[in-house]
Amino acid sequence: MDLHSQYLTVADLRRAARARVPGFAWAYLDTATGTEATARRNRTALDSVLFTPSILDGEVAPDFSTALLGEKYALPFGVAPVGQSGLLWPGAERLLAREATRASLPYALSTVANATPEEVGPETGGKGWFQLYPPRDPEMRRDMLARAKASGFRVLVLTVDVPVASRREKQVRGGLVQPPRITPRIALQCALRPAWTLARLRAGMPRMKTLDKYSQDMEARDPTAHIGYLLRTAPDWDYLRWIREEWDGPLVVKGVLRPEDAQRLEAEGVDAIWVSNHGGRQFDGTHGAVEFLPSVRAATHLPVIFDSGIEGGLDILRAIALGADFVMMGRAWHYAVCALGSQGPAHLIEMLRRDMVANIGQLGLSRPVDLRGSATFANATVAQE
Repeated sequence: MDLHSQYLTVADLRRAARARVPGFAWAYLDTATGTEATARRNRTALDSVLFTPSILDGEVAPDFSTALLGEKYALPFGVAPVGQSGLLWPGAERLLAREATRASLPYALSTVANATPEEVGPETGGKGWFQLYPPRDPEMRRDMLARAKASGFRVLVLTVDVPVASRREKQVRGGLVQPPRITPRIALQCALRPAWTLARLRAGMPRMKTLDKYSQDMEARDPTAHIGYLLRTAPDWDYLRWIREEWDGPLVVKGVLRPEDAQRLEAEGVDAIWVSNHGGRQFDGTHGAVEFLPSVRAATHLPVIFDSGIEGGLDILRAIALGADFVMMGRAWHYAVCALGSQGPAHLIEMLRRDMVANIGQLGLSRPVDLRGSATFANATVAQE
Protein backbone atom coordinates (compact mmCIF):
# COMPACT_ATOMS: atom_id res chain seq x y z
CA MET A 1 0.00 0.00 0.00
CA ASP A 2 1.29 3.44 -0.95
CA LEU A 3 0.76 5.42 2.23
CA HIS A 4 1.39 8.71 0.44
CA SER A 5 -1.61 8.17 -1.82
CA GLN A 6 -3.91 7.23 1.05
CA TYR A 7 -2.66 9.51 3.85
CA LEU A 8 -1.73 12.83 2.26
CA THR A 9 -2.30 15.14 5.23
CA VAL A 10 -2.32 15.19 9.02
CA ALA A 11 -6.12 15.40 8.76
CA ASP A 12 -6.11 12.03 6.96
CA LEU A 13 -4.08 10.51 9.78
CA ARG A 14 -6.42 12.05 12.33
CA ARG A 15 -9.48 10.45 10.74
CA ALA A 16 -7.80 7.05 10.63
CA ALA A 17 -6.59 7.36 14.21
CA ARG A 18 -10.03 8.22 15.52
CA ALA A 19 -11.38 5.00 14.03
CA ARG A 20 -8.80 2.92 15.97
CA VAL A 21 -8.72 4.57 19.40
CA PRO A 22 -11.38 4.21 22.15
CA GLY A 23 -13.44 7.29 22.86
CA PHE A 24 -11.93 8.01 26.29
CA ALA A 25 -8.38 7.97 24.89
CA TRP A 26 -9.41 10.04 21.89
CA ALA A 27 -10.96 12.66 24.18
CA TYR A 28 -7.64 12.91 26.02
CA LEU A 29 -5.64 13.34 22.81
CA ASP A 30 -7.85 15.50 20.66
CA THR A 31 -9.72 17.93 22.88
CA ALA A 32 -8.89 21.21 24.57
CA THR A 33 -10.45 23.03 27.51
CA GLY A 34 -13.54 25.22 27.79
CA THR A 35 -15.37 25.66 24.50
CA GLU A 36 -12.08 24.91 22.71
CA ALA A 37 -12.07 28.43 21.27
CA THR A 38 -8.32 28.85 21.80
CA ALA A 39 -7.62 25.63 19.93
CA ARG A 40 -9.69 26.97 17.04
CA ARG A 41 -7.89 30.32 17.25
CA ASN A 42 -4.58 28.49 16.88
CA ARG A 43 -5.78 27.17 13.52
CA THR A 44 -7.32 30.47 12.43
CA ALA A 45 -4.18 32.40 13.33
CA LEU A 46 -1.94 30.03 11.38
CA ASP A 47 -4.24 30.27 8.36
CA SER A 48 -3.96 34.06 8.52
CA VAL A 49 -0.16 33.96 8.08
CA LEU A 50 0.39 34.73 4.40
CA PHE A 51 3.29 34.93 1.96
CA THR A 52 3.80 36.46 -1.48
CA PRO A 53 5.14 33.78 -3.87
CA SER A 54 8.20 34.60 -5.96
CA ILE A 55 8.86 33.87 -9.67
CA LEU A 56 11.79 33.06 -11.99
CA ASP A 57 13.97 31.76 -9.20
CA GLY A 58 15.16 28.69 -11.08
CA GLU A 59 15.46 25.32 -9.42
CA VAL A 60 15.45 25.35 -5.65
CA ALA A 61 17.35 22.70 -3.67
CA PRO A 62 15.79 22.78 -0.18
CA ASP A 63 18.06 22.53 2.84
CA PHE A 64 16.07 21.85 5.99
CA SER A 65 18.95 20.99 8.32
CA THR A 66 18.77 23.01 11.52
CA ALA A 67 21.18 23.58 14.41
CA LEU A 68 19.62 23.88 17.87
CA LEU A 69 21.05 23.67 21.37
CA GLY A 70 24.32 22.14 20.23
CA GLU A 71 22.81 19.52 17.92
CA LYS A 72 22.18 19.47 14.19
CA TYR A 73 18.82 18.09 13.12
CA ALA A 74 17.83 16.92 9.64
CA LEU A 75 14.55 18.86 9.68
CA PRO A 76 13.30 21.86 11.68
CA PHE A 77 10.73 19.94 13.72
CA GLY A 78 10.50 17.30 16.41
CA VAL A 79 8.31 15.40 18.86
CA ALA A 80 6.79 17.47 21.66
CA PRO A 81 6.12 15.88 25.07
CA VAL A 82 2.64 14.38 25.41
CA GLY A 83 1.33 13.11 28.73
CA GLN A 84 0.05 9.54 28.78
CA SER A 85 1.42 8.93 25.31
CA GLY A 86 1.29 5.19 25.90
CA LEU A 87 -2.39 5.36 26.74
CA LEU A 88 -3.09 6.76 23.29
CA TRP A 89 -1.26 3.83 21.68
CA PRO A 90 0.62 1.19 23.70
CA GLY A 91 4.39 1.61 23.40
CA ALA A 92 4.10 5.02 21.72
CA GLU A 93 6.90 6.61 23.73
CA ARG A 94 9.63 4.14 22.77
CA LEU A 95 8.43 3.94 19.17
CA LEU A 96 8.43 7.72 18.71
CA ALA A 97 11.78 8.12 20.47
CA ARG A 98 13.36 5.45 18.30
CA GLU A 99 11.95 6.73 15.00
CA ALA A 100 12.66 10.38 15.75
CA THR A 101 16.26 9.59 16.68
CA ARG A 102 16.67 7.46 13.55
CA ALA A 103 15.52 10.46 11.48
CA SER A 104 17.83 12.85 13.36
CA LEU A 105 14.97 14.67 15.10
CA PRO A 106 14.54 15.47 18.80
CA TYR A 107 12.14 13.51 20.99
CA ALA A 108 10.81 14.92 24.29
CA LEU A 109 9.47 12.61 27.01
CA SER A 110 6.79 13.92 29.37
CA THR A 111 7.03 13.54 33.13
CA VAL A 112 3.53 12.03 32.99
CA ALA A 113 4.15 9.64 30.11
CA ASN A 114 3.46 5.93 30.48
CA ALA A 115 7.12 4.99 30.11
CA THR A 116 10.06 5.93 32.30
CA PRO A 117 13.20 7.87 31.40
CA GLU A 118 15.11 4.64 32.00
CA GLU A 119 13.01 2.84 29.37
CA VAL A 120 12.99 5.60 26.76
CA GLY A 121 16.40 7.20 27.17
CA PRO A 122 18.36 4.43 25.41
CA GLU A 123 16.18 4.94 22.32
CA THR A 124 17.38 8.56 21.99
CA GLY A 125 21.10 7.86 21.66
CA GLY A 126 21.89 10.21 24.53
CA LYS A 127 20.14 13.12 22.79
CA GLY A 128 16.68 13.03 24.36
CA TRP A 129 14.73 15.90 25.83
CA PHE A 130 12.99 15.48 29.20
CA GLN A 131 9.97 17.62 30.01
CA LEU A 132 9.48 18.44 33.68
CA TYR A 133 6.17 19.23 35.36
CA PRO A 134 7.58 20.90 38.46
CA PRO A 135 7.37 18.80 41.64
CA ARG A 136 7.05 20.71 44.88
CA ASP A 137 9.48 18.60 46.88
CA PRO A 138 13.16 19.52 46.23
CA GLU A 139 14.41 15.97 46.77
CA MET A 140 11.87 14.62 44.30
CA ARG A 141 12.98 17.24 41.76
CA ARG A 142 16.60 16.39 42.29
CA ASP A 143 15.94 12.68 41.90
CA MET A 144 13.91 13.20 38.70
CA LEU A 145 16.65 15.31 37.15
CA ALA A 146 19.29 12.74 38.09
CA ARG A 147 17.21 9.94 36.55
CA ALA A 148 16.73 11.91 33.34
CA LYS A 149 20.43 12.74 33.07
CA ALA A 150 21.52 9.16 33.79
CA SER A 151 19.08 7.86 31.17
CA GLY A 152 20.55 9.95 28.36
CA PHE A 153 18.38 13.04 28.31
CA ARG A 154 20.54 16.10 27.58
CA VAL A 155 17.89 18.85 27.27
CA LEU A 156 15.50 19.75 30.08
CA VAL A 157 12.15 21.36 29.21
CA LEU A 158 10.48 23.10 32.14
CA THR A 159 6.76 23.56 31.48
CA VAL A 160 5.47 26.67 33.25
CA ASP A 161 1.96 27.20 31.86
CA VAL A 162 0.16 24.69 34.10
CA PRO A 163 0.02 26.49 37.48
CA VAL A 164 -3.42 24.97 38.10
CA ALA A 165 -5.36 22.07 36.61
CA SER A 166 -7.53 22.80 33.60
CA ARG A 167 -11.06 21.40 33.45
CA ARG A 168 -10.95 19.70 30.01
CA GLU A 169 -14.66 19.10 30.02
CA LYS A 170 -14.76 16.74 27.03
CA GLN A 171 -12.07 14.60 28.61
CA VAL A 172 -14.19 14.21 31.72
CA ARG A 173 -17.24 13.33 29.64
CA GLY A 174 -15.14 10.75 27.79
CA GLY A 175 -14.95 8.69 30.98
CA LEU A 176 -11.18 8.59 31.57
CA VAL A 177 -10.26 8.49 35.25
CA GLN A 178 -6.94 8.23 37.06
CA PRO A 179 -5.61 5.75 37.73
CA PRO A 180 -7.24 4.05 34.70
CA ARG A 181 -9.75 1.36 35.58
CA ILE A 182 -12.16 -0.74 33.58
CA THR A 183 -15.75 0.41 33.97
CA PRO A 184 -18.63 -0.96 31.87
CA ARG A 185 -18.50 2.23 29.80
CA ILE A 186 -14.75 1.92 29.20
CA ALA A 187 -15.08 -1.80 28.42
CA LEU A 188 -17.65 -1.05 25.71
CA GLN A 189 -15.42 1.58 24.15
CA CYS A 190 -12.50 -0.87 24.14
CA ALA A 191 -14.61 -3.59 22.54
CA LEU A 192 -15.33 -1.24 19.64
CA ARG A 193 -11.59 -0.73 19.01
CA PRO A 194 -10.10 -4.27 18.88
CA ALA A 195 -6.63 -3.36 17.51
CA TRP A 196 -6.02 -0.89 20.33
CA THR A 197 -7.45 -3.30 22.89
CA LEU A 198 -5.27 -6.22 21.82
CA ALA A 199 -2.18 -4.01 21.94
CA ARG A 200 -3.27 -2.76 25.36
CA LEU A 201 -3.76 -6.28 26.70
CA ARG A 202 -0.22 -7.18 25.61
CA ALA A 203 1.23 -4.05 27.19
CA GLY A 204 -0.77 -4.09 30.43
CA MET A 205 -2.68 -1.33 32.20
CA PRO A 206 -1.14 2.12 31.53
CA ARG A 207 0.17 4.19 34.40
CA MET A 208 2.50 7.14 34.85
CA LYS A 209 5.47 4.93 35.55
CA THR A 210 8.02 7.70 36.14
CA LEU A 211 6.02 8.69 39.20
CA ASP A 212 5.60 5.21 40.68
CA LYS A 213 8.34 5.71 43.25
CA TYR A 214 6.73 8.96 44.40
CA SER A 215 3.13 7.70 44.46
CA GLN A 216 0.57 8.63 47.08
CA ASP A 217 -3.04 7.69 47.71
CA MET A 218 -5.28 9.05 44.94
CA GLU A 219 -8.67 8.21 46.40
CA ALA A 220 -11.45 10.79 46.35
CA ARG A 221 -9.69 13.13 43.96
CA ASP A 222 -11.24 15.16 41.15
CA PRO A 223 -11.83 12.94 38.07
CA THR A 224 -9.47 15.07 35.96
CA ALA A 225 -6.71 14.78 38.56
CA HIS A 226 -4.00 12.15 38.56
CA ILE A 227 -0.84 11.38 40.43
CA GLY A 228 0.92 14.09 38.43
CA TYR A 229 -1.12 16.77 40.13
CA LEU A 230 0.16 15.67 43.51
CA LEU A 231 3.67 16.41 42.29
CA ARG A 232 3.10 19.73 40.52
CA THR A 233 3.39 23.18 41.94
CA ALA A 234 3.03 26.68 40.53
CA PRO A 235 6.70 27.56 39.95
CA ASP A 236 8.10 31.06 40.44
CA TRP A 237 11.40 32.72 39.50
CA ASP A 238 13.17 31.23 42.51
CA TYR A 239 12.04 27.78 41.34
CA LEU A 240 13.51 28.48 37.92
CA ARG A 241 16.83 29.52 39.50
CA TRP A 242 16.89 26.28 41.48
CA ILE A 243 16.38 24.28 38.27
CA ARG A 244 19.06 26.28 36.47
CA GLU A 245 21.55 25.54 39.22
CA GLU A 246 20.70 21.82 39.38
CA TRP A 247 20.62 21.09 35.63
CA ASP A 248 23.97 21.41 33.86
CA GLY A 249 22.65 20.89 30.33
CA PRO A 250 20.51 23.00 27.98
CA LEU A 251 17.40 24.36 29.71
CA VAL A 252 14.25 25.28 27.77
CA VAL A 253 11.23 27.01 29.30
CA LYS A 254 7.93 26.02 27.66
CA GLY A 255 4.72 28.03 27.74
CA VAL A 256 6.01 31.55 27.07
CA LEU A 257 3.79 34.17 25.39
CA ARG A 258 4.93 37.55 26.74
CA PRO A 259 8.07 39.20 25.34
CA GLU A 260 8.98 40.62 28.75
CA ASP A 261 9.01 37.08 30.15
CA ALA A 262 11.33 35.99 27.35
CA GLN A 263 13.72 38.81 28.18
CA ARG A 264 13.80 37.91 31.86
CA LEU A 265 14.28 34.22 31.09
CA GLU A 266 17.28 35.09 28.96
CA ALA A 267 18.72 37.10 31.83
CA GLU A 268 18.21 34.14 34.17
CA GLY A 269 20.36 31.87 32.01
CA VAL A 270 17.75 29.86 30.11
CA ASP A 271 19.00 28.42 26.81
CA ALA A 272 15.83 28.56 24.68
CA ILE A 273 12.29 29.97 24.79
CA TRP A 274 9.33 27.77 23.86
CA VAL A 275 6.30 29.75 22.67
CA SER A 276 3.13 27.75 23.29
CA ASN A 277 -0.41 28.06 24.60
CA HIS A 278 -0.48 24.31 25.33
CA GLY A 279 -2.62 23.73 22.28
CA GLY A 280 -5.56 25.36 24.05
CA ARG A 281 -5.61 22.57 26.64
CA GLN A 282 -4.97 24.76 29.70
CA PHE A 283 -6.65 28.14 29.10
CA ASP A 284 -9.42 29.04 26.69
CA GLY A 285 -9.08 32.80 26.76
CA THR A 286 -5.98 33.77 24.78
CA HIS A 287 -4.86 34.47 21.22
CA GLY A 288 -3.59 31.92 18.75
CA ALA A 289 -0.06 31.07 19.85
CA VAL A 290 1.57 31.99 16.53
CA GLU A 291 0.43 35.59 17.03
CA PHE A 292 2.95 35.97 19.85
CA LEU A 293 5.96 34.79 17.86
CA PRO A 294 7.10 38.11 16.31
CA SER A 295 7.16 40.00 19.62
CA VAL A 296 8.93 37.18 21.48
CA ARG A 297 11.44 36.83 18.65
CA ALA A 298 12.18 40.55 18.84
CA ALA A 299 12.65 40.39 22.62
CA THR A 300 15.37 37.73 22.86
CA HIS A 301 18.58 36.52 21.28
CA LEU A 302 17.85 32.96 22.40
CA PRO A 303 16.56 30.21 20.10
CA VAL A 304 12.76 30.23 19.91
CA ILE A 305 10.80 26.97 19.71
CA PHE A 306 7.12 26.89 18.80
CA ASP A 307 4.12 24.58 19.09
CA SER A 308 0.30 24.85 19.07
CA GLY A 309 -1.92 24.04 16.12
CA ILE A 310 0.71 22.83 13.62
CA GLU A 311 -0.93 20.61 10.99
CA GLY A 312 1.50 20.52 8.08
CA GLY A 313 4.71 21.63 6.43
CA LEU A 314 3.26 25.02 5.46
CA ASP A 315 2.46 25.69 9.12
CA ILE A 316 6.07 24.88 10.03
CA LEU A 317 7.28 27.41 7.46
CA ARG A 318 4.80 29.98 8.77
CA ALA A 319 6.12 29.64 12.31
CA ILE A 320 9.73 29.93 11.18
CA ALA A 321 8.93 32.98 9.05
CA LEU A 322 7.46 34.69 12.13
CA GLY A 323 10.47 34.01 14.33
CA ALA A 324 10.64 30.37 15.39
CA ASP A 325 13.93 28.54 15.03
CA PHE A 326 12.32 25.16 15.52
CA VAL A 327 8.82 23.65 15.66
CA MET A 328 7.53 20.84 17.87
CA MET A 329 4.33 18.83 17.45
CA GLY A 330 2.47 16.50 19.78
CA ARG A 331 -0.91 15.47 18.43
CA ALA A 332 0.24 14.87 14.83
CA TRP A 333 2.77 12.22 15.90
CA HIS A 334 0.10 10.40 17.86
CA TYR A 335 -2.37 10.53 15.00
CA ALA A 336 0.34 8.85 12.92
CA VAL A 337 1.08 6.15 15.48
CA CYS A 338 -2.59 5.46 16.23
CA ALA A 339 -3.42 5.29 12.51
CA LEU A 340 -0.44 3.35 11.18
CA GLY A 341 1.43 1.86 14.12
CA SER A 342 5.17 1.46 13.57
CA GLN A 343 4.91 2.88 10.03
CA GLY A 344 3.31 6.10 11.27
CA PRO A 345 6.27 8.22 12.40
CA ALA A 346 8.35 7.74 9.25
CA HIS A 347 5.30 8.43 7.08
CA LEU A 348 4.55 11.66 8.95
CA ILE A 349 8.17 12.82 8.66
CA GLU A 350 8.18 12.29 4.90
CA MET A 351 4.74 13.85 4.53
CA LEU A 352 5.86 17.01 6.32
CA ARG A 353 9.12 17.12 4.37
CA ARG A 354 7.30 16.89 1.04
CA ASP A 355 4.88 19.59 2.12
CA MET A 356 7.75 21.91 3.04
CA VAL A 357 9.49 21.21 -0.28
CA ALA A 358 6.33 22.04 -2.24
CA ASN A 359 5.69 25.27 -0.37
CA ILE A 360 9.20 26.66 -0.02
CA GLY A 361 9.68 26.11 -3.75
CA GLN A 362 6.79 28.48 -4.41
CA LEU A 363 8.63 31.10 -2.41
CA GLY A 364 11.90 30.71 -4.30
CA LEU A 365 14.04 29.90 -1.26
CA SER A 366 15.98 26.88 -0.08
CA ARG A 367 16.26 27.44 3.68
CA PRO A 368 13.27 28.07 5.96
CA VAL A 369 15.18 30.65 7.98
CA ASP A 370 15.42 32.78 4.82
CA LEU A 371 11.65 33.26 5.12
CA ARG A 372 12.16 35.35 8.24
CA GLY A 373 10.25 38.61 7.90
CA SER A 374 8.49 37.62 4.67
CA ALA A 375 5.13 36.62 6.19
CA THR A 376 2.31 38.92 7.21
CA PHE A 377 -0.97 38.45 9.04
CA ALA A 378 -4.13 38.80 6.99
CA ASN A 379 -5.67 41.01 9.69
CA ALA A 380 -4.35 43.17 12.51
CA THR A 381 -3.38 40.94 15.45
CA VAL A 382 -1.61 41.08 18.79
CA ALA A 383 1.67 40.33 17.00
CA GLN A 384 1.50 43.69 15.23
CA GLU A 385 0.78 45.84 18.26
